[in-house]
Amino acid sequence: MTANKIINWLKQTGTPDHVADMARYGIPNDRAFGVPMGVMKKQAKQLGKDHAVARALWADGRYEARTMAVFIAEADKIPSEEADQWAADFDNWAICDTACFSLLDQTPYRWDKVHLWAPDRREFVRRAGFALIWALSVHDKAAADQAFIDTFPLIREAARDPRPLVKKAVDMALRATGKRNAALNRAARDFARDLSDHDHKTAAWIGRHALKELESDKVLAKLG
Repeated sequence: MTANKIINWLKQTGTPDHVADMARYGIPNDRAFGVPMGVMKKQAKQLGKDHAVARALWADGRYEARTMAVFIAEADKIPSEEADQWAADFDNWAICDTACFSLLDQTPYRWDKVHLWAPDRREFVRRAGFALIWALSVHDKAAADQAFIDTFPLIREAARDPRPLVKKAVDMALRATGKRNAALNRAARDFARDLSDHDHKTAAWIGRHALKELESDKVLAKLG
């Protein structure tokens, strides 16, 4: 496995139709290969892990090359400083969320990055902070409830950010936290209720939107 072989595979596998579809979802496609996510996941699983190759793929810069980099990177071999650099390189929501859900949420410093990235003013670095909360609510089974409650001040601060891709990530982080268990549901509902009275319209929307789901019969029944 080499980065060049993977890039050649991407070139051979991509289609113009999928390149065109990417634009509809806000994914840069000016240098894209046009390979569907499911196809890349399957190929990456067959290839296995190799962090050196992942670094070379990331350096290529193209969306699918970086997506493959995320899938074959090794979470225990990516230094904290490199994770910061990758986050700084995020230029769309798709690579940001894929990296958070498939790699960065497995690193030993994952919670540190939540608190470092969420206050950052760079759009996709900030989104990464909240995408990590969302990912950790699902994947970090051992995390204490307090770890999530400690992110509420981050949510409150970023809830005033009107940029749609930040707003959606903040909203999802709060809703995901409130769906983790019954205790966090109560805490998240109290927080969302308070946020819904915020004088900033974006923050108030996030509070109302989160509360609507978190107090729904469907969510409450699932949590028991």
